Order: sequence, then structure tokens, then C-alpha cells
Amino acid sequence: MASPVLTFTDQGIYCPAGDFHIDPWRPVPRALITHGHSDHARPGHGSYLATEAALPVIRHRLGPLTAEGIPYGQPRQIGAATVSFHPAGHVPGSAQIRVEVAGEVWVVSGDYKTEADGLAEPFTPVACHAFISECTFGLPVFRWQPQPLIMEQIARWWATNAAEGKTSILGAYSFGKAQRVMAGLPAIGPILTHGAVEDITEILRQQGYPLPQTTRVTAQVSARSHPGALVIAPPSALGSAWISRFAPGDEAFASGWMAVRGIRRRRALGTGFALSDHADWDGLNTTIRATGADRVFVTHGYTAPFRRWLETQGYDAGIVATEFTGDDAAESPEAAP
Repeated sequence: MASPVLTFTDQGIYCPAGDFHIDPWRPVPRALITHGHSDHARPGHGSYLATEAALPVIRHRLGPLTAEGIPYGQPRQIGAATVSFHPAGHVPGSAQIRVEVAGEVWVVSGDYKTEADGLAEPFTPVACHAFISECTFGLPVFRWQPQPLIMEQIARWWATNAAEGKTSILGAYSFGKAQRVMAGLPAIGPILTHGAVEDITEILRQQGYPLPQTTRVTAQVSARSHPGALVIAPPSALGSAWISRFAPGDEAFASGWMAVRGIRRRRALGTGFALSDHADWDGLNTTIRATGADRVFVTHGYTAPFRRWLETQGYDAGIVATEFTGDDAAESPEAAP
């Protein structure tokens, strides 16, 4: 039997034919990176290869490094393997990585979502023999409403707060979710951003992504200086002293986990918007069918039940143990207080 195109090691997903790793969590000589979230793009590797669109954020987060950008869809020969990067729809610049060795094709999904959000490059399914898929939301309970409906809910909440003299404070992950929200909302009032959000927003704006005007929160910025504002901050800022300057305010959280009422209650949030940058149950199943793969490996999320489901559908399914955690530990149910 021929050696598999990809193997699973203590350092991460490894390609013997090309001697490289994909999204490794331990330092390796050569790393191919699907996107710039910190659980996938980690420091310490000898060299990095990512999409041209992903590289500016990766450089911002990791500092000086030996890295090269590659356009979507461009084949690259690495040893005996041919690799290419294809849109994952997760966040700007995110990619699935296609690896072909001796005619056999494997695809590593990274994180992905199938609904176009108007900001990230839209997801494109890639035909393959074996597919390594995330399954963060791999249960039937997770079925997302269309983005326009969620944006309408957020806009209505914001407008109501503004009419009542309150500042709207929205927790959203600083890379991807925050920019998706600001790009998708109507211009109800000023948008203020936490420094972590604004740093990424400035990078993406310079890359040409269509983002509205925002104001970085400094010591001079408050509810009084910007009445009726929407403040977008990382989830960790919710309930902190940092937001006291925006009193009276109303806090909310944008995350796929908000589809589960128990998690929302544990976070002591009255308002939650179920907006995720990951595929839901239907998106996962539609994608796997579209790849034409016979073998499917599932990673971080509800791996055991999703694997059992895939086996009932006739797939040769397995679980890949990884150290991926999702966009942010604060977005996982285990971290929700």
C-alpha cells in the first residue's frame, strides 16, 4: 500500500513527500499556514508559506519571520508534492490547502464557512480523495440563519440602544468577526474599536478590503464624545473595566456559540447573536459531499459524533487529534463562564 499523502504527528499534519507541515503547533523547518488565527499560525517555524492575502496579518501577529505569499490557485512544487491554496471563506486570506502526490489528492480545510460574507474570499470546494475537515459546529443543532438576518438583528439592537442613550458594546473576535460585522452593518452611528480590533482593521483596509471608517478607542474617546456609538471589542473585554467609559452601555456577543442558550446564560449575557465564521451542520455536510472524497478526517470540535454520523453515510471516517482551539478560547463552550 502506498504511503499516505499526509500523516499525523506530534508536531502537526505532515507531508513526507514534500517534507513540510500544515498549521503545525510545534516549531518545524517548513510550515504551510491556512490563515492568521493564532491557533493555526504559530511562532517559531523556519519558514512560512501562506496566501498573499493572509501574510500581512500573520506578519503583524508573529513579528519578523521568513515567509512567502502565494496567490490562490497557483500550483507550487515542493519536493515530490504539488500544493495549492484555495479560498476557505473563514476570514480574509484564509485557505484550504490542496496536496497532490503521485495523482492522489488530499485537502486540509483549515477553518472554513460556506456562506459568502462580503469580505472574505468566498469558499470554493476542492475535489479530492481525502478531506481533513474541521467540525467546530458538527452537531445538527448548529444551523445558521442567513447573514442578512443576523446583521438586521444587530442593527436593530444598536439603533434601539442609540435611541435610549446607550452605547452598544459588541464582543467579536478581533480578526475576521469584528471586520465582518462592521462591513455588514448600516451606518447607524460611529463605530469605535478596541486597539486589537483596529490594528487588524487597518491592515485589512490597506490591503483593499471594503471596511467603513472606524475610530480607535483612546483615553479621549468615551460615550460622551461619541453618542449612539457601536463599540467592537474582543470578547475578553466584555465585563471589564475597559468598557466603563461607555456607561450607560449594553453588552452583546457575536459567536456561533450564542446559538446555545445555556452558554449565553453562563456568560451572563442578555443579548447574543449567532454569527459564526465556521461552517454549520449543513455547511459541513454539503462541503464533504462536494469534495467527492471517500476518506474524511475530522478535527477540532464535535469530532466523535460527527465521525459516527459520517460513517453512517458511508464514509471512511477518522479523527485527527490537533491542538487547534477555534478562533479564540473565549469562543469555546469550555471557556464560557
